[in-house]
Amino acid sequence: MTIQTTRLSDPVVRAFVTAVNNHDREGFMALLAPGATMADDGSDRDLADWVDREIFSTHGHIEVDNESNGGRALIARYANDTWGEMRTRWSFTVDDDGRISRFETGQA
Repeated sequence: MTIQTTRLSDPVVRAFVTAVNNHDREGFMALLAPGATMADDGSDRDLADWVDREIFSTHGHIEVDNESNGGRALIARYANDTWGEMRTRWSFTVDDDGRISRFETGQA
C-alpha cells in the first residue's frame, strides 16, 4: 500500500519526495544543507552528479510504501528511465535548520 506523499510524517522528507516527483531540481537542492552528502548502496557518491544522473535526467519517481524513524526512513518503489522500478530504502539526516545534511539510499 502506497502512502500519499502529502501524508508523509516528516515535513522535510515530504518536501524531498515532492521535489523528486515534480522534477523540481531547484526545490530539491534548496532542501539540502551546505556540504550535504549521500550514499547509494553503501558507497558515498558525488551528490550533484548522482542527483542529476539518477533523478533529474532520468525522470526519477518515488512511491513510498512505509516509513519509520519519525518519517526519516522510507521503504519505497523508486523508478527512473535507466533502471526501471526497484524496491529501495531511504534514510535522511536533517540538521537543526531543517535541511537534509545526508541521505542514504539503496536496494531494499
